[in-house]
Amino acid sequence: MMDEHSISTPYPRFKSMNNMVHIDEKWYDMTRVKNTYYVLPEEPEPEHTVSNTNSIGKTKAQWKSQNRDRGTIEVKPVKVTSHVCREYLINKVIPAIQDKWPNDDEGTTIFIQRDNAKPHVLPNDEGFREVVEQTDLDIRLLQQPPNSPEFNVLDLCFHRSLQSLTDCRAPMNIRELIQGVEEEFENYDAHKLFKSFITLQAVMVRVMEDQGGNSYKMPHLHKDRLQNAGEEIIGVYCSAELITDTVAILEQG
Repeated sequence: MMDEHSISTPYPRFKSMNNMVHIDEKWYDMTRVKNTYYVLPEEPEPEHTVSNTNSIGKTKAQWKSQNRDRGTIEVKPVKVTSHVCREYLINKVIPAIQDKWPNDDEGTTIFIQRDNAKPHVLPNDEGFREVVEQTDLDIRLLQQPPNSPEFNVLDLCFHRSLQSLTDCRAPMNIRELIQGVEEEFENYDAHKLFKSFITLQAVMVRVMEDQGGNSYKMPHLHKDRLQNAGEEIIGVYCSAELITDTVAILEQG
């Protein structure tokens, strides 16, 4: 993820990562196991009336029943299998990339990064490659290093942020939870997602400092404080010595 043109300089920097698409699954909960509330002495204590829920999907009701009309969206569990992952890539991820990718940047290789969960399709999956060949884009699957969830901005920042925003809505049932997650996703500030990638770069520096391990503390860049002061981090640099040491470790392995 380092910019090749800067590796030999005193301050190597990361690539922009504008061609990286991170995907992952997330279990959204109706409520947290523990919450903190601030109430006045005369106010009643909040009630905790719902339990954590499983990940959910939605399908259309095929038949009319006493409780619902035909065509009503019915909530059902969805097991994440290789078939489900392939269908999401083909019918959701790739069309979204086609729709949003700049026309003047078609020659760039686009990487879809995900973790090594067994249901995830492999980079040479035939169904995935056939669909990609029908586009004018160079889209490839990339597996992140094992046991490194912080290398995915969804696990690192985005999912946690989306869960917190949904919690503020205090959904009372599954349908409200689905609606809340979808609306918060659509209204999410893209600049916050950009800052998540800045945090990802800082995490990568910590991993190199730990010689490839994960016994590091999460970096705090004070991005909001800098932004309020009229400054902003547009990228993360590291020392040339750190890059040299990291390359030496890789060559030894």
